[in-house]
Amino acid sequence: MTATGLPAPLPGQKNRALVAGWLGTTVEYYDFSIYGLASSVVFAELFFPHSDPLIGTLLALSTFAIGFIARPVGAVVFGHFGDRMGRKSTLVATLGLMGFATFAVGLLPTYDQAGWLAPVLLITARLAQGFSVGGEYGGAILMTIEHADRAERGFRGSLLNTGTSAGLLLANLVFLGVLQLPEDQLMAWGWRLPFLLSAVLVGVGLFVRLKLEESPEFVEIKAQNEVDRLPVVDVFRECGGRVLLVALGILSTGVAFTLASVYSLRYGQTALHLSRDTMIAVLLPATLVIIVCVPLAGKLADQFGNRSVFLAGAVSLIGLPFVWFALLQTGEYWLMLLGFTLLFIGYSASYGVVPAYFSQVFPARLRFTGMSIGFTLGLIAGNAFAPDIAAYLLHRTGGWLGIAVYMAGVSVVSVVAGLFLREPSETSAVPSTPAPQAAGRGTPQLQSEV
Repeated sequence: MTATGLPAPLPGQKNRALVAGWLGTTVEYYDFSIYGLASSVVFAELFFPHSDPLIGTLLALSTFAIGFIARPVGAVVFGHFGDRMGRKSTLVATLGLMGFATFAVGLLPTYDQAGWLAPVLLITARLAQGFSVGGEYGGAILMTIEHADRAERGFRGSLLNTGTSAGLLLANLVFLGVLQLPEDQLMAWGWRLPFLLSAVLVGVGLFVRLKLEESPEFVEIKAQNEVDRLPVVDVFRECGGRVLLVALGILSTGVAFTLASVYSLRYGQTALHLSRDTMIAVLLPATLVIIVCVPLAGKLADQFGNRSVFLAGAVSLIGLPFVWFALLQTGEYWLMLLGFTLLFIGYSASYGVVPAYFSQVFPARLRFTGMSIGFTLGLIAGNAFAPDIAAYLLHRTGGWLGIAVYMAGVSVVSVVAGLFLREPSETSAVPSTPAPQAAGRGTPQLQSEV
């Protein structure tokens, strides 16, 4: 029984919640990775063919960034409904929209077929992707964390984050497969296949989510009549500093992951004169490191604390970019693989604890909104423009040092954010007894604990 006397979730629900969240995260990063890979390899020719090669690449990568720009709107909209109507229904909506948008990319006409309409439709689909993902990740985290026992939230949250690498791994495998096609077939129809195949993942994810029960903590909040009328207003009034710190805290992992998984393919071709297949062949096995190390970080977080493990990972990402690029410069397969491995170990230590760490700094009644907005703002500042910034730095300086300094700089910012970001006491998430309402928002008791 819960504190309010409501029945506790069935034993299998916390595992089902984990599976549902993991599938959603996998679909999210599969879709975003496929788009990133395509933007680096084929979109410049298919949708911006008459531009200068450098401008065409920047335009294609910018359509990658556009998806992140739409995320704050999605975070506010889906955060509002997630904190007011529940986590489950919101997550079904976000996953369905993401799947539809990604599938639609695979059906789009190219510039040769539709002229200027083609890039407009591409950008529209990307905006829909970003809008849905704005609520997807935060909601998936909450369903996993709020169904789990507090003592194992670090580990279960980290398992959710292995969906990041699973999606990346699957995207690269599928894309590597279509790259084996002759160039004319790849550009004619092969590039569409990875986008169309996302429908299978979405279908499985929706099936699991529809069978999932609502989060116990949201059920309790609703039973106590603690649901906020305007969560976004109360989040910034009560927890604005935490939203900012979450945004800054995610910078290091966002930049590291995006440059390693997306920009590295372009860097390998332009700076190292290596084939696309070679770079993907290095990236794929390195991705397995994340699958192993992220859960390990979660286990350590349950033992030593989320904040300690997060800071250790963020500190390592100050120096590891220099090691990564130095090893990439060798052009030797095993040394490049070592570079990716080391970078992903540092990334895993920091990112593995994000679900438990960042979600629990907010009270449960505002958690969907606060987590989604903070995480999304950080992604825009970090992931969204990282490929463009890296491409610009390489073009201006002619070398990798400026990119490594950029990666190290954002990691310093994340370390500082982690030093200030602390989780409240366990009792502050949901009050143990009902309290009088205050104009439809949270109670004075809750507000004083934020």
